[in-house]
Amino acid sequence: MDGRFKGRDVIDRPTCPFCGRTIEKPMELSIRMPTEMPVGQCPCGAVYACDVTGHNLGTAMVEALVVACNGDWDLAFDLLPDDDYLTKQLDYYDLETHLIVHGGAYEGRQINGVLFFIRPREDILEVTEEGTRRLMEKAKPIATQKPSAQKQRTFSKKEIESLIADYQMDALLDLASQDKRIIRDVQRLLYSVDPLISHRAGEMMGRVCAVIAQDDPGLVSRRLQGLLTAITDTAASSWGYINAVGEIIAHNPAQFAGYIPELFRLMGDRELLPEILEALCRIAEKEPKTILKKGYQFVPFLQSADPEIRGFTVILLGHLKTPDAKESLARLGEDNSVTRIYRNGEIKDHTIAQLATQALEKQ
Repeated sequence: MDGRFKGRDVIDRPTCPFCGRTIEKPMELSIRMPTEMPVGQCPCGAVYACDVTGHNLGTAMVEALVVACNGDWDLAFDLLPDDDYLTKQLDYYDLETHLIVHGGAYEGRQINGVLFFIRPREDILEVTEEGTRRLMEKAKPIATQKPSAQKQRTFSKKEIESLIADYQMDALLDLASQDKRIIRDVQRLLYSVDPLISHRAGEMMGRVCAVIAQDDPGLVSRRLQGLLTAITDTAASSWGYINAVGEIIAHNPAQFAGYIPELFRLMGDRELLPEILEALCRIAEKEPKTILKKGYQFVPFLQSADPEIRGFTVILLGHLKTPDAKESLARLGEDNSVTRIYRNGEIKDHTIAQLATQALEKQ
């Protein structure tokens, strides 16, 4: 082992750039952050995220900042660099060996990794440090990929299309347990001009990702990030991307609820609002506590002129059991406007009055 570290200018153990202590190897959190970067915490209070490519420092900064704020997104985005926290980074980090390789190459591998550090100011640390430590206590060592003993069954795009068209959920999930590439073929069907196929593909996307996330949550997180980026960059709502985001979160809220604020940020676009509300309905149906505190914000949408917005808002408030909504829901008891709702593989017409009655029964 001694020979491995000859020439300290070539290879070093990583140390905190703020206090000089040797730091532990980054680990995976039990809750999911934006891009699934491994993170760690120094005893001095600094938090670091590992960007293995060295090309995603912006997202590494967000990851470290959110963890440093004990997972509190609102606080993280209220803080200002230099005023509220300091940043530093260690280049040429190799996650595999947990070493700084100054030469940029090790055992035939190119080393481009970066450890990005955030250290909140003392007044911020007083509020967040203990919570961040508890968060890190639940972190786990990075899982190594184990070769599967099960022979992968090949499948074609046509087969995936047929399974989704026929709503063959069990067969699709069996394929997902064998080959992660199925995500790509399911995502293709989000583009379908048939709303039923697009919605079924969105639901299947959520269920397939829940299976894959058991072994590779990072892959699912990158897919989520890609979907959200496409929505904001190319107005991809008509492609079913928002529906897919909602389904992925809904089928695994414990891991991916950290993406819900991204949906809230999109609500300012009125053209996207019906789809955002639909996605939030799916999430609230599975795990209402993830957005429970936001329930009162949706009540004004019950007065929208768009029956689609009113319909999804009624369903959402029913799942959330929002006390402030009872009176407004009751006033919709005679609203016979019709909207189309996807449930259990089918799209059916419902009147707002029917939906309001169902919502009130849950209160």
